Amino acid sequence: MVGALGAFDLPLECYAADVREIAAETVARFGAREWRLVVLTNEIHGHLGIYSTLGAKMGLRAKELFEAEGLKEHIAVVSFAGTEPPVSCFGDGLQVGTGATVGHGLFSVSEEPLKRPEALFSCDGKSLSLRLKPEYETRIREDIASAVSRFGHSPAYWQEVRSLAIRYWSTWDRREIFR
Repeated sequence: MVGALGAFDLPLECYAADVREIAAETVARFGAREWRLVVLTNEIHGHLGIYSTLGAKMGLRAKELFEAEGLKEHIAVVSFAGTEPPVSCFGDGLQVGTGATVGHGLFSVSEEPLKRPEALFSCDGKSLSLRLKPEYETRIREDIASAVSRFGHSPAYWQEVRSLAIRYWSTWDRREIFR
């Protein structure tokens, strides 16, 4: 077992081998709450993706900054990631990470033409904007470009995206990667 994961305290055998490899260290490093949110995000999203994972990390970071731990604090989110993959996948993680969903009317997507991993959060009359730092955005673009160059959009490409998402999940600290 990974330990202290509440409803997600599943035997490690329930996770794919590549996720099992990072489970204990990732939970120890970033906490059970982040683990649960990223696992749930990627179940809802349909695959372990880069932007969905980072959206969950950003959503959790916003909740921490607002000190919004319970369900009574409603966070509204405006995503600047657009509606076209891959960057739009960020929205899935933002919704899970904050609990601000389309269904609750608390999640919307800006119509600004520049799509980016950024969101505006509002809670109890306060607002804050978080964006993935440029060096991380550049890293993702370079890693994806390399994967496309090597694999096209074949199944090997999608496996590489999964590997990158796992690496970013297990090593990128939500307290350091956003501005």
